[in-house]
Amino acid sequence: MYMALKHSHMMLALLTFLFFLTRSTWAFQGSALLEKKFVKIAPHIIDTFLLLTAIGLVLVTGFYPFVYGWVTAKIFALVAYIVFGLFTIKKAKNNTQRAVFFTLAVVTFLYMGNVAVSKNALFFLGA
Repeated sequence: MYMALKHSHMMLALLTFLFFLTRSTWAFQGSALLEKKFVKIAPHIIDTFLLLTAIGLVLVTGFYPFVYGWVTAKIFALVAYIVFGLFTIKKAKNNTQRAVFFTLAVVTFLYMGNVAVSKNALFFLGA
């Protein structure tokens, strides 16, 4: 059960990130593709399954937020990633702002991945 959840979670995380990159590219271009129904609905479906696999992993492994700091860090980083993504795709007033939020979103996503692998919220300090 653990391996199926873990691999599903990793696949969905990659899928949601690739879709974010695609939508961000369209946002930079001012593409009408962002208004397509599928493009508006798909992220919610993918992210729902991503969240369900995360909950499943917590239940199977016992790595609970606020008990394990690295899990808590991932949750806070996830909230930041969502906010940065929202500003990248919908709220930025120009491409300069969009680029800043896009960079913050990508760095935050990479941080979450590194925390997941290292199980250390401060992995970058060598701790």
